[in-house]
Formats: sequence, C-alpha cells, structure tokens
Amino acid sequence: MMNVRGFIMESEDVIKKEEEQKIPSQKELERELSDYLSKKYGDRIKIVSPLLYPQGDQEKTTGKNKKNDKEDGPSFNMKPEELNSYLDGYVVKQDQAKGTLSTKICTHFNRIKSLKKRSKNKNTFSVGMIKNNVLLIGPTGVGKTYLIKLIAQKIGVPFIKGDATKFSETGYVGGDIEDLVRDLVYEADEDIELAENGIIYIDEIDKIASSQNIIGHDVSRTGVQRALLKPMEETDVDLKVPHDAISQIQAIEHYRRTGKREKQVVNTKNILFIMSGSFDGIADIIKKRIQSQGIGFEADIHSSGTEADIVREVRAQDLIEFGFESEFVGRLPVIAVLDELKKEDFVEILTNPNNPIILSKKRDFRAYDIDIQFEDKSLEKLAEIAFQEKTGARGLVSAVERSLMIFEKRLPSTGINTILVTPELIEKPDEELKRIDSNAGTADPEMEKRFKDAALHEKKRLVRAVTLKRAEFEAQSGLILYEERLNLIAELALKYISDIDSAFLDFEEMFSEIRLQSETLFSQLEIDTSFADSAIDEILRLSIMEDREITDICINLASELEYGLKLIKDRVGQDTFTVTREAVVDPEKYIDSLIKKYYSRSPVTV
Repeated sequence: MMNVRGFIMESEDVIKKEEEQKIPSQKELERELSDYLSKKYGDRIKIVSPLLYPQGDQEKTTGKNKKNDKEDGPSFNMKPEELNSYLDGYVVKQDQAKGTLSTKICTHFNRIKSLKKRSKNKNTFSVGMIKNNVLLIGPTGVGKTYLIKLIAQKIGVPFIKGDATKFSETGYVGGDIEDLVRDLVYEADEDIELAENGIIYIDEIDKIASSQNIIGHDVSRTGVQRALLKPMEETDVDLKVPHDAISQIQAIEHYRRTGKREKQVVNTKNILFIMSGSFDGIADIIKKRIQSQGIGFEADIHSSGTEADIVREVRAQDLIEFGFESEFVGRLPVIAVLDELKKEDFVEILTNPNNPIILSKKRDFRAYDIDIQFEDKSLEKLAEIAFQEKTGARGLVSAVERSLMIFEKRLPSTGINTILVTPELIEKPDEELKRIDSNAGTADPEMEKRFKDAALHEKKRLVRAVTLKRAEFEAQSGLILYEERLNLIAELALKYISDIDSAFLDFEEMFSEIRLQSETLFSQLEIDTSFADSAIDEILRLSIMEDREITDICINLASELEYGLKLIKDRVGQDTFTVTREAVVDPEKYIDSLIKKYYSRSPVTV
C-alpha cells in the first residue's frame, strides 16, 4: 500500500494534468479516498461531501461554516450561584475554588452572549477585552480536573483536556499547542462557532516552568509558554496544517471540485483557557516574600500558617520567580487555590450520593447482577486507608479496588446476588471470602439484617440529598416536589445507580411521558381525560418498583377504563374525566363504583 505522502503527491499530479487525462468523477474519487482512509485509519475517518458548486470568492471562508453563521452563538443564561450550587453537590470542600470558577466562568460566557447580542459588528467588542483565563493551584488528587469536567458538562460547551508536558514550541518535535484548538473543533462535531466558545484545560502547567539548569532556548518549557501566549489571548488557528495528511487530502479534493482554495480558521478570543498544577515548592517562594515584606511579629504570623494558607497569598511575582514569564502570568488574571483533603473529607466524598467512586463500583457488581452495599464504618475504613497513601482522592479509588478485587473476581461464579462491605471484609478479605463461600446458599439472618439496614441508610441519605436540591429542581422544571416525589427520585437513583441530577432528569422525562399519554389515550373515544397528580405518582411508582414501561402501564390502564368511561359517557353525557390513584390501583373495582353512581348525574371523578 502506498504511503500517505505518495498518495498526496499522486493526487497533486492528477490535478496538474487535469487537461491532459481523464480524471475520475466526484463519486469515484470520494470512494477511492474513503477506501484508502478506512484502510489506513479505520472506519472513524471517512470523506462525506455533498454536491457542492463553485461559489466564487465565498469559498475563501474565515472559518465560519455556513450552518454556524448564527448571530447569537451558543445560548447561555446560568448564574454563578446556580453553577456553584451544582458543584456543591459533587465536590467536597474547595469552597474558594468553586466560588471563583463559578463566578468567572459564568461571567465569561454571559459577557460573550451579551456583547454579541448588543454589538452589530461582532469584532468590535473584542478590542482590548481581557479574558478571564484561570489558574488552579493545588496538590494532586484534590479534584482540579473533576471540577472542570463537571462545569463543562453542566454548561454544555465543548471541552478538551491537555497535558502541558506533552507539548513543545511550535516548529519543534512534540505536540503543538494549536492542536488543542483543532481537537476542540473535533469535540464540537466540526461546529466551528461552538468550538470558538469552548474550554481548553491544560494540566501539569507547573511542569513547564523554566529550569535554571538549562543553557540556551528551552523549547519544552519557556517555548511552550510563548506558544501559549497568542491562543490564550486571541489568534486565528488554521484547521488545515501541512503535517495533517487527512486535511491535505480533503483540501486537494475540495480544490479539484471547486477550483478554489479553502481556508478554515478558529478564532480563540472566546475560548476560555484554564490551567492547573500542584506547584510544589511555591509555598517557600511565597513565604520568603512575605517574610521579607513583613516587620516585627507580622512575619512570624505568616510563617506559622499552614502551607495551604501560605499558597493563598500567591502573587504574580511568585509565579514569575517560580519560572513563568511575565507575559504568560499576565494572561492568567484569575487564580484559585484548592485545599489539601483530610481524612474526614475522604469520608464525606465516599458518603456523597453523587460520588463516582462508589457509583462505579456498584455498576461493576451490577454487571454480574450482584447488589453491593457499604456500611458507614467500612467507608470510614476505606477513607483511612486512602488518606495514608498521600495521593489525594485518587487514593480512594485504589483503596476500594484493592479491597474488593478478590470479591469481584470470585462472586460472579458463585450465584450470590448480594454482598455487604463491612469493616471486617476490608480488614480480612481472604477470611471473609471463605466465609461467604462456605455460607453460599445458606441464609445468614444477621448479615441479611445488616444488608437491609445499610440499604435503608443509603436510601435516607439519598432522600436528604434530593430534598436539599428541591428548590433548584422545582425552579428548573416547574414541578411541585412533595415528599412522595422526592422518594421516587431517590428510588430512581438507586435503580439506575445514577447521581441525583441524572435521577431527576429521568423523573422529569417519565412525568412528561405520562402527561403525553393522558392526552392521547382516550382521544379516539372523544373523551377528555387527564391524570391527577396522585395517578401520575402511582404510575411512576409502578414503573420504578416493578420495572415496567410507562407506555405499557398507561395502555393497560386505558383498556381497563375504556368500556366503563364510554358507558358513562353514553348514559350520562359525561365526557370529561380525571383519573386518580384509585383508578390506577384497581381500575375494575373503581369502574364498578362509577357505574352504580351514574343515575346521580353528579360530576364524575375516576
């Protein structure tokens, strides 16, 4: 098979000799290119091009696809407190970082929306605009990456993560900073305007601080800092680059069809850059500065503070002394410091209904139809083990995996469908596994009771967490969430092993489906029927607890009620009904009671 370079040269030769030889049709060329790319790179890459016609100078685009030429850009209307409240449900501690990120990110995107709406010329407002790029400082495992991923998911913008250590200055061997911008376009499904309002997150940024031991130009440190300067402020990044064989093939194919060169660029003026790193050693630099500036006992007070307290005093001059160029530091006006996590924080993480560690492990065992529960004492034990590893929250994952690995391996082959994680199981896993094996198929009343108690405790914790978000969910959906519905949302979270926000979205979707069914089920009978809230709640309960489809429940209910409602309509003339919980629970009995009452000609409630 010819290599990519040979393929490109041959394609260029075809274009040059277009007058002398017969060239393939568009469909033939597309098929050949697609076959080649599929063999070379797999099915992920294909050429799909609709019939296009030359449009003169309009082909010289500045990077905005025609479908993306929208006046207002991506919609955004979130307030800082709303985003902060969302983060509180997932991230333990880090109040200062959550508040800073929520405020500056919401301000960034709301400002873009406001200025685009008010400005007739889209380019005028960018002149001199200061972008609120953020620098996160904190030890490993405190949730820096997790925070940014949560924010990107919540606000619905494209998000891409890079590692600063993988890049070198443009033109040298290594990754190119501008590749992150191109990856952002790919993440936005080729929607350039959406990508221009995305987030680029670069971790390990402290690793590109300049080293005092290198003589000459440092392309992997200061070089990367300089390469970041323009994208962090504003620049145009070309989507088609010489080292990208696929983009070059596409450019050649576009030129063959249209006779025009295509230029697509992404402008970075609205792309928010967030950097993070542990910055080991910066506390000593800050402490030295504070002591040199302080006099008398003031310096002693600062020097006696914890390292986290000292790092909160970080200033631009400290970052410059750490090894960053002043121009680079100037493009990071917002700094947030994250706290180191303590043992009690680890316990709070594990008991948080939204924490991905326990949810992931529950899904692992559910894959084998095994229901796993954790006693609170066992979570405290896991937190203690993780804290001793000194790797932050990452230690929790390791502690959970090490403690449960042998059970995850053995239990799927035993037919056991429940397991309770106790302190004994964590301290002596081999002995506990032998005990479980020896008791397989035999009821253990004590363990069954402990398992039920743990499940009940988890349910109560979920209900409390849902209750805390009640006002937010009601404002978001317009639904009234009383105690029964709060319990149903908690049951959904347990059933699907999901976080609270996802469970509420499922609840809202199910609620809407029931409302839709109530509007259509009896339309063919020309009967105006609606479901009371009590009926909706009962249908939701049946669907969740009995694992039944809402459509099936509603259709069965309609078939049970159809004859009786039609009879009442024909005899009494009543054609408007409200279905209540009683009708859902026992439709036959209730229809019988209605038929007995039809002589009264009073308003009928089903």
